[in-house]
Amino acid sequence: MKRRRFLAATAGTGLAAGTPLSGRLLKPHRPGLPMPLRSAAPLPRPYQVPLPIPAVLRPVRSDATTDHYEITQQVAHLRILPGLETEAWTYDGSYPGPTLVSRSGRRTVVTHRNELPQPVAVHLHGGHTPHDSDGHPTDLILPVGWSRRHRYAMADTSGLARTALGERTYTYPLDQRAATLWYHDHRMGFTGPSAYRGLAGFHLVHDDEEERLPLPRGERDIPLMITDRSFTADGSFHYPAVDPEWGMPGVTHHWMEGVLGDTILVNGAPWPVLDVRRQRYRLRLLNAANSRILRLELDPQPPGGDALVQIGADGGLLERPVRHDALAMAPAERFDVVVDFARYRPGTRVRLVNRLGSGTTAEVMRFDVSGAARAPVDDTAVPDRLSTVERLDPRRAMAVRTFYFRRTAAGWTINGMPYRPGRALAAPKLGTTELWRIVSDFHHPIHVHLNPFQVVARDGGAPGRYDAGWKDTVDVLPGKSAEIAVRFTDYSGRFLFHCHNLEHEDMAMMADFVTR
Repeated sequence: MKRRRFLAATAGTGLAAGTPLSGRLLKPHRPGLPMPLRSAAPLPRPYQVPLPIPAVLRPVRSDATTDHYEITQQVAHLRILPGLETEAWTYDGSYPGPTLVSRSGRRTVVTHRNELPQPVAVHLHGGHTPHDSDGHPTDLILPVGWSRRHRYAMADTSGLARTALGERTYTYPLDQRAATLWYHDHRMGFTGPSAYRGLAGFHLVHDDEEERLPLPRGERDIPLMITDRSFTADGSFHYPAVDPEWGMPGVTHHWMEGVLGDTILVNGAPWPVLDVRRQRYRLRLLNAANSRILRLELDPQPPGGDALVQIGADGGLLERPVRHDALAMAPAERFDVVVDFARYRPGTRVRLVNRLGSGTTAEVMRFDVSGAARAPVDDTAVPDRLSTVERLDPRRAMAVRTFYFRRTAAGWTINGMPYRPGRALAAPKLGTTELWRIVSDFHHPIHVHLNPFQVVARDGGAPGRYDAGWKDTVDVLPGKSAEIAVRFTDYSGRFLFHCHNLEHEDMAMMADFVTR
């Protein structure tokens, strides 16, 4: 929507609140961008190991309404690089953690036990979740055996934090559409190093609408968690923390813009290979990197292009499929795509590449297409219509707010303020829709907790090519803006919105909002 039309549409409501929409764009923040951290350990040649598929976690018990799970957060020593062990922080000993699979409308209850040496918090990213199970970064789980003599970095003086010793139970009603969600650590000031060490996993939600569609499923429905890491000479994860003892959050000066690794991992393996038949596959793509932006393509492209048929976004199915030659993905974004490998000649080796990378970070993984001359029967398809997506009307917004994400003398800030727990920058009323205008000086992927949103405009014009459907993370380029419509529903309490460049988040680019 053009800016003039939008202002005219909202002027008559008499309900606009917060910073006016007419605020000017920020000048782009143009520091010297960091080079990837160079690994001291020898890196393997790409395409030497098979793609791991995270195990699906089984509930410890189930009843008529609820599935109960237990996860232990623990140190594990993993074989990521040849001949070396990498100490990782894991969910149940694996990286990524085990995949949870749930049914829309059926409650999932997960008890996390913390046997790591530091506090943690668990956020179900994309979950429509009550505030006491949202994984607010000050709602910590202290390690088993923690006592008053131990110290940890904690700057919450609001009195609102809920700290548990040893374990915490999270309740997820999952009153939401089928979608590719993920769970990860969200501890205040230390999300970046915690996630870098391995605290991330998939949580998939299914529903009747999705299952009525003839989409690929079973072994041809594959979650792909893409990250980048660097390694020290002994195989340890290399992360430039300003304080390796975890007494102070943040990274050293050269990586304040974000930490970039030189090794691409997919499901925890470096540049893996997947053998595929000449059939359609559903790939659930997740950019779980701390700060790396991806532009993914298949090389070679199939005849006619449009290799990546997008069927879903962060918040579930699109209304109609969108065909892409390439996908731009900021940290935390998910794209569900269907790839028809029958479009390739038998025996073709198809690389998934990152056009924004160079050297080792330009390669992601490879698909080796079956050499069988005749493609097997494939009863799947991508329908022209996938779902009905309700469109939020920005003219009915009960409030219009502008949030400036920028680097100031105070560090990474929102509206000039670093994060302070308990200071809410918005107080949406449940049942109402608000229009949030996000203005950026740098490349900031902005994530909103509690409810998904729709991107209704960029820079006063139309949404972008990758903005279709329900989103929970929007990528905003330097010196640009995005307008999102959010309808807040169901749960009152304290929630967050923040930059999902994890180094920016840890260095205070977060804010609370309170629903009522």
